[in-house]
Amino acid sequence: MKKISLLVTAILLLSLAATSLLGGCSPVGTSKLKVVTSTSLIAQIAERVGGNEVDVVNIIPPSQCPGHFDVKPGDIQRLADADLFCLHGWQGEMFSEELIASADNPDLTVVKIDVQGNWMTPLVQLEATDKITDALCQVDAENCSVYQESAAELKGIIEAKEAEIEARLNQANLSGANVMCADMQVGFVGWAGFNIVATYGRPDSLTPQVVRELVDTGRAENVTLIIDNLQSGQDAGKGVAEELGCRRIIISNFPGGFDNTETWEKAIDRNVELILGVMAQ
Repeated sequence: MKKISLLVTAILLLSLAATSLLGGCSPVGTSKLKVVTSTSLIAQIAERVGGNEVDVVNIIPPSQCPGHFDVKPGDIQRLADADLFCLHGWQGEMFSEELIASADNPDLTVVKIDVQGNWMTPLVQLEATDKITDALCQVDAENCSVYQESAAELKGIIEAKEAEIEARLNQANLSGANVMCADMQVGFVGWAGFNIVATYGRPDSLTPQVVRELVDTGRAENVTLIIDNLQSGQDAGKGVAEELGCRRIIISNFPGGFDNTETWEKAIDRNVELILGVMAQ
């Protein structure tokens, strides 16, 4: 019995020693940088630039308008545990100040990725990539070179996609088409090459008088296409299109707004496919 007792004791001591050694060999600070983003536009860049060094959590669903987002208790906890919070600083993100205050995280770094223009256009994607990379380097200087290397690779992908899409759009000669679009899509629709003759807001802003003015303008300018925005009222232009008897499409301002569009490339490809598809009819 004594031999068994001694054997058990020896095994326990060896186990404790092994655990201690393994624990001592574990590098300090190996946990990932915790990043919270306000929209999928920032999230998909942060994920790709950060790679294995970051854990990214996004707050606003990509199919939802930021201006109509309601903060949930879980969002406060995410920010309370985060190292970095990246947001746009848009007027529609006014909830962010209350969210930051509620999180009460003195170690949280808040960075506004202030890039002007429609984020679905390549030029804005390139500028946003630089700013998000700078934000990651600001809070994690040790891995800055890793982030910069990943950013350079991502920018190469964006530039290649830009050349590919511009060739397709130029071939379609969209400048000859007069369109109306949701005001949140002006930057992208203009970049695509359309001639925008009028814009409109969310459905709740379209009074009978506004709709009548849009219809009158559409007829006078021979509008052939209405372009709605998925996130700000996807049926806003439906009544105008019906009155004009013209075609209508709905495109997205955020990666992930449509199924299988979680990256910028997939999202812009979907928008371009919708545009070229309707123009080919």
